[in-house]
Amino acid sequence: MARIRRSKPLRTSKIQDSKTHDRRAQEPRRNADLVAVEIDDPLALEPGEKIVALRSVRNDPLGRLHAHKQLDDAQYRAGRAFQNDWERAERGPQAIDPSREHVDGARGREPVTEGQRQAVLRLNRAERELGADGAAITLDVLVHGLTMEQVGHKRGLASQRWNDYFARRFKECLDRLAVVYGFATGRAGSHSR
Repeated sequence: MARIRRSKPLRTSKIQDSKTHDRRAQEPRRNADLVAVEIDDPLALEPGEKIVALRSVRNDPLGRLHAHKQLDDAQYRAGRAFQNDWERAERGPQAIDPSREHVDGARGREPVTEGQRQAVLRLNRAERELGADGAAITLDVLVHGLTMEQVGHKRGLASQRWNDYFARRFKECLDRLAVVYGFATGRAGSHSR
């Protein structure tokens, strides 16, 4: 009969001396585009404590422009509010496709919530304020994540002069959105569209 081996008892003193495993990334990915941002500390004991975290702006033109100080806080917050409204409104009910077979147990369509309705109303007001061209540029950048160069290529206008025009026009649109969403007041030199 074989003898049963017993494992040695666990030494608790050795575990307490070892360092806890650190799961933070030591090196960013090769194609990462990161910026340092100051955020509220989720583990803070006192309200208002801040920590520095890294945020990826690789697929976020609005975040990249704000990180490079090309947008002010009101423009940035207005752009984020527009994106939030777009996401909220996009989750609304979808059209029923009569060509599809009815399947038992298929879930019904979700009704429109009050939050979605309010988001659509704000988006409609923003579109009226921006005009057709401004709304299209804003949608391309904030929803589809296009850069100014890509916005120009989409319209068949590929030169640095057009890129500068689209960048300037996009900032004007963000100024209008800041007024629409209440992050800024109308400026004395600005005119309504």
